[in-house]
Amino acid sequence: MHTAARMAGVLTGLTLTLGGLAFAAPAAHADIPACTNMVHQAGVQVSDAVRAACTQGVHGDLQGCVSALTQVGTPGGAANGACRMAANPPR
Repeated sequence: MHTAARMAGVLTGLTLTLGGLAFAAPAAHADIPACTNMVHQAGVQVSDAVRAACTQGVHGDLQGCVSALTQVGTPGGAANGACRMAANPPR
């Protein structure tokens, strides 16, 4: 019975670990290229500042992302759209 309990514990731990990875996977799917492409299409050169702003969007800081993109010259509507693309990549 001791071996069965240990096996059940191992299987439970494995299930929780794999389940946690499944929940983390969508959040880890960053769409920085979609964000930077939208900025580029708006006529702004993609720089490290643009990539950093898009990274903020990926992490859910939409206001910080939009603010940073507008500071480098991205028009407001394009900045908003780019940050939304970063935060909510198309599936």
